[in-house]
Amino acid sequence: MNNVERHQYIIKEIEKNCHVSVVDLCETLKVSSVTIRKDLQFLEDAGIVFRTHGGATNVNPYQKDRSINEKASLFADLKRKIGAEAAKLVEPNDSIIIASGTTMQYFAQEIAPQDRLTVITSAINVTLELIKHDNVDIIQLGGPVRKTSSSITGRYAEDLLGDFFCSKLFLGVDGIDLDFGITTTNVHEALLNRRMMESAHKVIVLADSSKFDRKSLGKIAGLAKIDMIISDSIPLKYQQLFDSLGIEYRIC
Repeated sequence: MNNVERHQYIIKEIEKNCHVSVVDLCETLKVSSVTIRKDLQFLEDAGIVFRTHGGATNVNPYQKDRSINEKASLFADLKRKIGAEAAKLVEPNDSIIIASGTTMQYFAQEIAPQDRLTVITSAINVTLELIKHDNVDIIQLGGPVRKTSSSITGRYAEDLLGDFFCSKLFLGVDGIDLDFGITTTNVHEALLNRRMMESAHKVIVLADSSKFDRKSLGKIAGLAKIDMIISDSIPLKYQQLFDSLGIEYRIC
């Protein structure tokens, strides 16, 4: 099989399965991994595929910023299920940090504390959801407003977090990558998220399955910094890595 025939085969497999792996292609086409990686690089340079860890896909793995209204309409049912599962982790008289994002808003909607709850949040939409509860004390971080996420970012918010330490951080992300870790589309938000992680005993990531094998501009942390992840579906290769790192995961 020559180069053109291999390229045509790879394109057809990606169109059929949305993803191909280097290992599978080597076995099927009886060529070396070096050859397959060169093929995938050629197809990526041509704008036909996107290379991923160990393979390629026809789905753009690089997340770009979107408006909060657009993001809220994507995978709404999955985000609601994830939020409901995360709400089970909120304990009586708890103190928690809630980061920004539409999944965090669904999470806030599911919180119904029977005792007092203290919430520190950068997200304005989360505050508006929780303010209706008389037994929820809210500390709203201050600073410049990032409209695309309805959230606060910046030095003032980062500095204020230095005065607190909470039991849990509930964190939304735009991308999860085996090598690069968890990311968000905004560098300033990534810095604030990183500061939140330092102010929490346990880091819990809430992410629907579309976030896996994707990267965004701002790196928050490596996967080893996560304590738990809640999703509707988790690829096997991530489950295996989480097991090796001692990261708990829940699939809802």
